[in-house]
Amino acid sequence: MIFETRCAGCDRPGDVICTTCRFALVAPPPRRHEHGVITALTFTGRARSVVLALKYRNRRAVSRHLAGLVVNRLIEERAHIGLDAVTWAPTSSSRRRDRGFDQGEIVARTVARQLGLPCRRLLERDGSASQTGRTRAERLDGPSFAARPGLDGLTVLVVDDVVTTGSTLVAAAAALADRGATARLAAVAATPDRSMATVHPIRGRAGTAA
Repeated sequence: MIFETRCAGCDRPGDVICTTCRFALVAPPPRRHEHGVITALTFTGRARSVVLALKYRNRRAVSRHLAGLVVNRLIEERAHIGLDAVTWAPTSSSRRRDRGFDQGEIVARTVARQLGLPCRRLLERDGSASQTGRTRAERLDGPSFAARPGLDGLTVLVVDDVVTTGSTLVAAAAALADRGATARLAAVAATPDRSMATVHPIRGRAGTAA
């Protein structure tokens, strides 16, 4: 049996992401987000198709290209300087079971590899509720996370696939701050009305922000 490779962006036979779609992913950086998440793409058009192919169609091979775009943005913002480790905001346990993987983890591990940094699972998600399918207002409550101990003084990059309200990454950053770590936040893409392009480190304990 011959399996045909198709582009994650346009579904045409060929490379994992064809040349046309690669060019389509090259766009001005998203506008700034109120929570300081650095993003590479706006979650529309071909970018949306590629991210959804990773998330729902198990097209894990696209993670290398998406992670590369995130790394480029981090370097442009000099946000890679001083990082000690990379982690991710875990999806719900039910989503992980359904998909067989956590897309945030895949991107985070690829980002870490490209930056030459360790990638560690530092966060556990409290409860099993997913953000997928919730309205913007419902997403504002966000999930909650608990961070592992022993993180005092570390600067950690937290990676997610898509940022909408920022509540997931902000909750992840707060959990890390409770353990004495500084969080920098990144996502592959931002929904159009919540796009952003710079990092806002969260420092100190229990919700204090720089």
